[in-house]
Amino acid sequence: MNQHTSTAQSRSLRSSAQLYWMLLSALMIAIIVVASQIVIPLPMVPINLGLLAVFVTGFVLNKRWAMIAVGLYLLMGAFGLPVFANFRGGPQALFGNTGGYLLGYFLSVAIIALLRDRAVTFVQRALLCGVALLACYIPGTAWLMFLTGRSLVEVLPFAVYPFIPGDILKCVLAAWLSLRLDKLPRPV
Repeated sequence: MNQHTSTAQSRSLRSSAQLYWMLLSALMIAIIVVASQIVIPLPMVPINLGLLAVFVTGFVLNKRWAMIAVGLYLLMGAFGLPVFANFRGGPQALFGNTGGYLLGYFLSVAIIALLRDRAVTFVQRALLCGVALLACYIPGTAWLMFLTGRSLVEVLPFAVYPFIPGDILKCVLAAWLSLRLDKLPRPV
């Protein structure tokens, strides 16, 4: 085998790996969009499964592509595509009641993607999701405090407390799913 053949094969493998990550990223964006539409409506912020899909995205994609996927999801919504909960999109969705939580999606996927190699057991992954959950709650709650002019104590009953049981379940489910999805073949 000559150097030209070796270089061509190397380029082909890199192209195949890039295509794999692009397609898997597109799939994860679609899953986030669909999961965001599975909604339990509440007065200020709806409960949906989008965060579960964000957690799984952080575990399934490599660091770069996980953040790109969630970033593209947010950009799609910012440009008006109805990808957020209740088929909302546009700047009003980003700067409305759920805007801080949407920012939290990006922070959550970044935390999971950056730290997932250190979380190899079910418990470690569930705890990592718990940390990522805080990264979603903090900007979401702070943004609602800013929008409503209410204190933390006044905002917690509708910004955090109703979500805790479901979000703990999302952390457990994401940890469980991620361990199963780790067994899928991946490009080098």
